[in-house]
Amino acid sequence: MSKLITVVFLSVLLVVGCNQNSSSTVRNSNKVRVGYIGLTCEAPIYAAYEKGFFKEEGLEPELVKCNWSTYKDALAFGSYDITHHLVMYFLKPIEQGLDVRFLAGIHRGCLRVQAGVKTNIHTIQDLKRKRIGVPGMGTPPFVFANRVFGVHGIDAGKDITWKVYPAGELGLAIDKGEVDAVANAEPIGSLLIAEGKVRNIADQIVDAPYKDEYCCEVIANGKWVDANPDTATRATRALLKGAKWVETNPRAAAIMAVEKKYLASTPELNTVALARLRYVPSVQLAEESVHTAGREMKTAKMLSPETDTDALAKRAFMHLPGVTDEWIKTLEVEKIAGAQVSPDEDIRLIAALIQKDTSDSCCRRKMFDQPDQDAPNLANPDAPCVGKSLMAGGE
Repeated sequence: MSKLITVVFLSVLLVVGCNQNSSSTVRNSNKVRVGYIGLTCEAPIYAAYEKGFFKEEGLEPELVKCNWSTYKDALAFGSYDITHHLVMYFLKPIEQGLDVRFLAGIHRGCLRVQAGVKTNIHTIQDLKRKRIGVPGMGTPPFVFANRVFGVHGIDAGKDITWKVYPAGELGLAIDKGEVDAVANAEPIGSLLIAEGKVRNIADQIVDAPYKDEYCCEVIANGKWVDANPDTATRATRALLKGAKWVETNPRAAAIMAVEKKYLASTPELNTVALARLRYVPSVQLAEESVHTAGREMKTAKMLSPETDTDALAKRAFMHLPGVTDEWIKTLEVEKIAGAQVSPDEDIRLIAALIQKDTSDSCCRRKMFDQPDQDAPNLANPDAPCVGKSLMAGGE
């Protein structure tokens, strides 16, 4: 009876998690179901769909909107076939037997650990025995911070006090002195810097070895890839072309994602985030990133001490015929006039545009929140807002 209840519960989760009937049936056809949550960094998915890159590969794409809380299970059980997502988010489940495969690298550099400018924190070691705000336990910012601490000999379970806040409230927590530092993802990190509230302590886009890693990679259902290697190859190529298009036209990609209602944001805010990320596709570096992430997650006690991380990485990463770095070099995409962001563009000006509306409206706060958090999980755009007085805090 308990097993039956578990099966029914998982089935309900998957139906709730994606606007699609759950199915583990593999179909050998040109149809491909692409999962997405509604994140800024999913721009290559939106671009590949809207710009016709899937159709150029002879595919009939269907976008499947999902909730964060069931995203991993939805992929494993076949509610959708392929997406791109965070390496560190999937490695632990893969270690535990989740049958999904990384196929290529999409982008780098979306996570940071930042200390309040009024604190005396300037190094990783200075964070020992301090309070750190995160958008949720187990979220990518939390995992990244744990990796950093593990490498520097800090026991994140004993030496750090973790406090959970909605992503859009991390700056307020710094202002009120409730935390000494925060771990976050774009665009929150750039906005806090622009507002003069924090300084970077660990930055995935500039600090080694993280700057040479892919935080997000193409990932697909293992059974689907095995049964449909040609379809998987073509879908992966479409996503990589989408990534290259976003890198070439970040402003256009940001505007398109907002106008097509893939996410609740503003063109300015979305541009801040996309302009900082590096959408430079790769295969070899993506495979190396899985190895590096595995080793450091084990050091940080996020993987089992018995796990052979090289074996884990080899099981997790799959090479597809026709998806190579040599092929990526031949990729050409259009360059739209005015769709780029110049290196000297002042982020403070962009932040000022975003901060024009100082009201504490639900819609405005949702633009800053990301569905990778526990307090609250706003992957559901209809989820109720939580007032500042109800912010969650946890040790």
